[in-house]
Amino acid sequence: MKSERFEGDYSSFLSNMSIFRVATLLIALPYYGYAHTSAVNITTLGLSEDNLNQLASPVAQQSPVFQANIQSYFSLNLLSVFPENLEFSEYCSELLAIFGQRYSAYTDCLVSAARPVKLCQNCYGTYNELGKIYKNISSYQGPGNVSCRDSLLRSDRLMLVFLLYNNMKDIWRVSECDSCLNQGLGLTNDTLYFMDTLNQSYRCFEKYQQQGNRSELCKECKATYKGLNELYSRMEKNLTLCIDIEDSMNMTRGLWSKEFNCSFPRAETVPVIAVSSFMLFLPIIFYLSSFLHSEQKKRKLIHPKRAKSNASFMNIQDKLS
Repeated sequence: MKSERFEGDYSSFLSNMSIFRVATLLIALPYYGYAHTSAVNITTLGLSEDNLNQLASPVAQQSPVFQANIQSYFSLNLLSVFPENLEFSEYCSELLAIFGQRYSAYTDCLVSAARPVKLCQNCYGTYNELGKIYKNISSYQGPGNVSCRDSLLRSDRLMLVFLLYNNMKDIWRVSECDSCLNQGLGLTNDTLYFMDTLNQSYRCFEKYQQQGNRSELCKECKATYKGLNELYSRMEKNLTLCIDIEDSMNMTRGLWSKEFNCSFPRAETVPVIAVSSFMLFLPIIFYLSSFLHSEQKKRKLIHPKRAKSNASFMNIQDKLS
């Protein structure tokens, strides 16, 4: 009896140990699968799929969390047998890979050109390359009558490729980079001239800043800085500004006024001061003229014509008599 009880306890112990080992295995399987991006071969562990299900069923019944892990394992194992190019051709797969490379290159350029902003100057090449590959993807017909428009752009609700490209396109549009470029092929002459004038101002700032004489800086660099402001105003009227020029001008104005504590009267402030002065003295002029006009009226006296009145009165008396 003792030997039979011992054998029963030992069998129960082995069964529990097997369940524990299987539970540990199944918990680790999803993480192992994600880390190696491939399904685990169960046969190498000495277990068949039926044995695995049989041993895991007691644990799965006791733990809903563990049951979810079993389902995730078998779903990953099932997806691994699906063909990767189920919906699009090899040509479309190559286009998608090239799009990913150029998208990554353009994103890296945007990040590196964020501060100070040099987006239009540095990234127009990568943006053009991204636009070219997206045009190939969105074209109705490619080489060999192959079209990737529907399979890559419209095959799902998210439309990820379309969404990614439009986000990059919106950044380019808001930056108004086309205003500084010759049809995306290079910077315009106005932009190059502005950059040259800006560099002249910076060289002047640097020269006198090293000497530590800021009053001399304000005096000697006033002409170049004034010319830079006038050029910026003309470009603003002509709608030839982009984010690169706007940001560089804002930084330069901050250096001039806040860092160097320099200033100079702008031409448009003169008419403003004149109009403000006129409006300030206008009430004084109004009340003064009103006062003088009223005093002049008071001085005017009415003189009655008494001689004519007496003569008419005498005539009336003669008639009555």
